[in-house]
Amino acid sequence: MAERPLLLVAAGGLAREATRAATSCGRVVLGCLDDDPDRHDTRLPDGTRVLGSLEDAVRHPDADVLVCAGKGEVRRALVDRLRGLGVPDDRFTTLVHSAAHLAPGTDLAPGVLVLAGVVATSEVRLGAHVVCMPNVVLTHDDVVEPYATLCAGVVLGGGVTVGAGAYLGMGCSVREGVAVGQGAVVGMGSVVLHDVGPGETWVGVPARRLPSTPADVSAGPQATTPSG
Repeated sequence: MAERPLLLVAAGGLAREATRAATSCGRVVLGCLDDDPDRHDTRLPDGTRVLGSLEDAVRHPDADVLVCAGKGEVRRALVDRLRGLGVPDDRFTTLVHSAAHLAPGTDLAPGVLVLAGVVATSEVRLGAHVVCMPNVVLTHDDVVEPYATLCAGVVLGGGVTVGAGAYLGMGCSVREGVAVGQGAVVGMGSVVLHDVGPGETWVGVPARRLPSTPADVSAGPQATTPSG
């Protein structure tokens, strides 16, 4: 049975990357939806047509839907809107580039997008609407919760948990067994050796928490960064 065509939501760079991933595995992209009226009835640089706004998703009931916003909180908001418009959860699809290498048994929830060069080694779980950009490495027993974003070149050691909506910047590494909390941000190239709390921002080598409140700032760096 042939797979259904794809309807991409959010007509930006990630949608163009998703189109390339779809082409790599023989899936047909019907077009994009975007709320910017100036983009309607235009084409992306790769030729993908912008068909209309999110409300038009219900006009294409035979197409699978993939939300292609780069930030998890934006993906969550778009998914909620689509559900409110009557798009059922079984229309949200998973897309894996043919040049990704996922071990048998890798658990992919609906809405996951995996781009070229991603490696998942053993017993990896990706929650709904997770995005893994090129060359992400996921090792044994990693769990990435819904709406998290792993940017290009992220490397997770074994047994890492990435919380819902967390954002891991390009080229960062997370030590085995570490938990990155819900909504946390890890900066580009950072090396995370300790648990990152929910909503915290960590940067550097080794990564340290950035102050997030006036009280943190006035207390100085000794009060806001872990030892070691």
